[in-house]
Amino acid sequence: MIDLSITTGPLELVSKGGPLVWLLLGCLCLSGAIFLERLAYFHRASMNIGEFLAGLTTLISRRNFAEALQECVATRVPAGRVIHSALLRHHAPREQLKEIVQEAGQLEVPRLERFLSLLNAIAHIGPLIGLLGTLIGLLDAFTRISSSNGLTTPADVAQGVYQSLITAALGLVVAIPAYLGYAFLTARSRSLMHDLERAGIEIVNLIEDSKTTSNIVEFHQVSETSSVIPMTKSRTRGLKA
Repeated sequence: MIDLSITTGPLELVSKGGPLVWLLLGCLCLSGAIFLERLAYFHRASMNIGEFLAGLTTLISRRNFAEALQECVATRVPAGRVIHSALLRHHAPREQLKEIVQEAGQLEVPRLERFLSLLNAIAHIGPLIGLLGTLIGLLDAFTRISSSNGLTTPADVAQGVYQSLITAALGLVVAIPAYLGYAFLTARSRSLMHDLERAGIEIVNLIEDSKTTSNIVEFHQVSETSSVIPMTKSRTRGLKA
């Protein structure tokens, strides 16, 4: 009769699954660690772009760039660093500001996509390792049959088949959560990249609007000064007369 004690507990499943089980368990732990690390990083890196830019609008309109830079440094998020790079060169023309925010955003992309390729690789390689374990288990079963000239017990055959089933199932257990985690983290990464693009566009517009407002104020000041000078001269002439 076939030994049914192989169905007792996860530790025995691991011991009967062969050496590839340990490799699959290592991939499972690694994928879980990557998911938790990226999830925590994305939580720290996210912020409300609209509220932050609304707070900077008053400072930029007053040309108070020093305090605006301090606000960006205090955020410690990718979007804050993109805005910070534009504020540092607020005197630059519009086209140059666009290039600055694009370069700053490109520098943040590798940080957002860190370890995601490894998580994707685990999701793809998990079933392959399980398939390899399946083939090894079947080879072991047929080796037992051939070594005994076909006179073998069902328990000996079942051991190799059982090993192949364990690795195949564990390969799927590794791959499915890893792929779901990769899809979720990729969506979060794209959302943060969209925030970077929005922050870059909005800060360039705010800086350009502040330049336009400053030019209008200077024009009014010059006009008022020019109107005061002729009046002063006319009054002087009247006194001399």
